[in-house]
Amino acid sequence: MPELPEVEVVRRGLQHWVAGRTVAHAEVLHPRAIRRHLPGAEEFAARLKGRTIGSAERRGKYLWLPLDSPDAVLAHLGMSGQLLVTEPGSAPERHLRIRLSFTDGGPELRFVDQRTFGHVLVAPMTARLPRWVPEPIAHIAADPFEPVFDDEQFAIDLRRRRTEIKRALLDQSLISGVGNIYADEALWRARLHGTRSTATLTRPKIAELLAAAREVMTEALDEGGTSFDSLYVNVNGESGYFERSLAVYGRRDQPCRRCGAPIVRESFMNRSSYSCPRCQPRPRAPRKG
Repeated sequence: MPELPEVEVVRRGLQHWVAGRTVAHAEVLHPRAIRRHLPGAEEFAARLKGRTIGSAERRGKYLWLPLDSPDAVLAHLGMSGQLLVTEPGSAPERHLRIRLSFTDGGPELRFVDQRTFGHVLVAPMTARLPRWVPEPIAHIAADPFEPVFDDEQFAIDLRRRRTEIKRALLDQSLISGVGNIYADEALWRARLHGTRSTATLTRPKIAELLAAAREVMTEALDEGGTSFDSLYVNVNGESGYFERSLAVYGRRDQPCRRCGAPIVRESFMNRSSYSCPRCQPRPRAPRKG
């Protein structure tokens, strides 16, 4: 599933190609793509027609396009969603779900989703001070690249959770945008095993982990994100290439880039976790009695 860097790459493309344009027509080709827009396809299209799109925005893994009204177009890419900028009249993509055309006659915006786990809806904006966000994601925490993200409060909240550090990193109500890939990569850089208890982390170690998360996601963003298959692409249909720079994720039995020990894979919440057994030793179980 695309994480913060991949979604940010798409947001930048939308900002370049879509911001400031007025919707001429919206067409829904698969009802599942707007399953969370409860009024349905006709109302979705009517809410968009004639609306001008503002600057593309993002929080964590969610994208939205503010409209010249109290609403915004909110999108989550799911596992295979793509927002593509395509010339009008070009052949429709195989898994095309939604198409927006614009009054200037320029490139269309198309939502393509092979597995239909992603979704798009028109939602009202609400104030989660000091920022306005779409109402359905008001519960999502700020991501580590937002100016409103509070490192000190994050450290306090993290220690209070009393859970495993990787579980905490994936908790979007605590910190948004970090998924399985970049959690593993940040933990490797901070030399932490994912099962380490958050209650045992010092403030300096939490600061180091946050810095590692920001660092690896910045590097991924510079390389267009991580593409393991053809399903993640930017708005022009191009894949990212940070996969070749990953230190642990997906590198089972390959040598650690720091110490040479074979990377191990462990099961985690119906997913996989990757770590270096030498750089990231598993914490010892507390003695009984």
